[in-house]
Amino acid sequence: MRKQVFYMQVQETNKMGIRPVFPLLMSMAFPPMLSMLIQALYNIVDSMFVAQIGEHALTAVSLAFPIQTLIIACAVGIGVGVNSYIARKLGEKKQDEANSAVLHGLLLALVGSLLFILLGIFGIPAFFKKFTSDALIYEEACAYTYICVFFCFGCFFHICIEKVFQSTGKMIFPMAIQAIGAIINIILDPIMIFGWFGFPALGVQGAAIATVIAQITSMAMSFFVLLSREHDVKVDVKHFHFHMDCIKKILAVGVPNACMNALNSFLVMGLNTILVSFSNAAVAVFGIYFKLQTFVFMPASGLTQGAMPLMGYNYGAGYHQRLHEALKYAISVTGIIMLCGCLLFEIFPTQLLGLFDANAEMMNIGVPALRIIGISFIPATFGFILPTLFQAMGLGLQSLIIFLLRQLIITLPLAFLFANWFGLYGIWVCFILAETTAAIVAYLLYLRIRKTDPILSRNWEAA
Repeated sequence: MRKQVFYMQVQETNKMGIRPVFPLLMSMAFPPMLSMLIQALYNIVDSMFVAQIGEHALTAVSLAFPIQTLIIACAVGIGVGVNSYIARKLGEKKQDEANSAVLHGLLLALVGSLLFILLGIFGIPAFFKKFTSDALIYEEACAYTYICVFFCFGCFFHICIEKVFQSTGKMIFPMAIQAIGAIINIILDPIMIFGWFGFPALGVQGAAIATVIAQITSMAMSFFVLLSREHDVKVDVKHFHFHMDCIKKILAVGVPNACMNALNSFLVMGLNTILVSFSNAAVAVFGIYFKLQTFVFMPASGLTQGAMPLMGYNYGAGYHQRLHEALKYAISVTGIIMLCGCLLFEIFPTQLLGLFDANAEMMNIGVPALRIIGISFIPATFGFILPTLFQAMGLGLQSLIIFLLRQLIITLPLAFLFANWFGLYGIWVCFILAETTAAIVAYLLYLRIRKTDPILSRNWEAA
C-alpha cells in the first residue's frame, strides 16, 4: 500500500497533492486571511462612520445586519458547494465534471440573487416593524436594506467566482479582488455618508450605496479574471449541458453551509428581540460586538477557505496522510488566532468600544459583554475547523449540526431563560456554553466518522 501511495504522488501534478502540507496550507490560507482581515477592517470602519451620525443610525444598521448576513450566507453557501465539488472532482481526475460545476454555480448565483430581490420587495417593511417602533430608526433601516437587497447580485456572483478560484488553489486573485472591493468601500463610505467633494450627504443610505458599488466592482473584476486567463477549470459555454445531479451535489454541501452561516442572521434577530426589551443601547452594543468579532472570525474563516480545497482534493485523491496533516495544522493555526482574539477582548474592551463613540450607557453594557463573550473564542476553534473537514468530504449535514449548536439550538433558548434570571450577563454567558458544547459534539462526530470512512480511518502506519 505504501508503494502504491508513493507511486500515485510521484505521478501527481497538482500542487495540492505533492507540496509539503503546512507551507502549502499557509500559502493558500494567507491570501484569503489577509483579504478577510481587510474586509473585517471595512466592517469596523463602516460602523465607525455610521456611529458618527448618531445612535439611531447605528441601531438601524444593526437591525439591518441580519438581512445582509443572510444574503452573504446564501452566496457563500453556493460558493462553498461549488468549491467542494470542484476540488473533489479534480482530485478524482474528472476534469469535465469540474468544468461543468462553474456554470452550474453561476446559474445558482443568479437564481439566489433574484429570490432575494423578490423577497425584499415584499418583506423588508414587515421585518423592521417587528423590531422597532421608532419612526426614524425604521425609516433608515428600510432605506439601507432596500439598496443592499436590490443590488445583491454583485455579492452572489463575486463570491461564487471567488470560490471557483479557491477550489483550484489559486488564492491571490480572490484576495486582491476582495481587498480592492473593501478599499473602495472604505473610501466611498465617508464620501457618500457625509457628502464630501460635492456629493450630497446621504447618511445611512450612502453607506449602503458604497457597499453595493464595491460589490459590483468586485463582481466585474472576478468575471474579467475568470474569462480572460487560463485556469485549472474553465467556463465552457459551448459544451455546457445542464445536469440536475451536479446541482444536487453542489447544494448537498451548499445548503447546509448556507444554513450554517444564515444562523448568524437568526441568532442576531432573536437576540435583538431580547435586547431591545432592555434598551436600544444594548442592541447597539451587540451590533458593535458583531462587527468586532469579524476581526477575529474573518481570519479564521480565511484559513478554512485555504484548508477546504486542500482537504477536499486529498480526500478525493485518497491521500489520507496529507488529509490528516492538513487537519492538524488548520486546528493549530486557528487556535492561535482565536487565542489572540480572546486576549484582545479581555484586555482592551474599553478601547474597542471607544472606536464607535460609545456613550457611558454603552460602555457599562459593552465592557463586560466583550470580556465574557471573548472567552467563547477558544472552543470555537473546533467549531470552525472540524465542520470544514466535514464539508471537504461532502458531509454537509454534519457541519450543519455543529453550526446549529453554535448559533441556534443552545444560544437562543438559553438567552431567553438567562435574560430573565441573570439579565444581560446571562445572555453573554450563553455564547461560552454554546461554543463549548458544539466543540465537544464536533469532536465526537469526527471520532465516529474516522472509524467508518475508508479514507479518514486510514493512518500512515497502517498504509
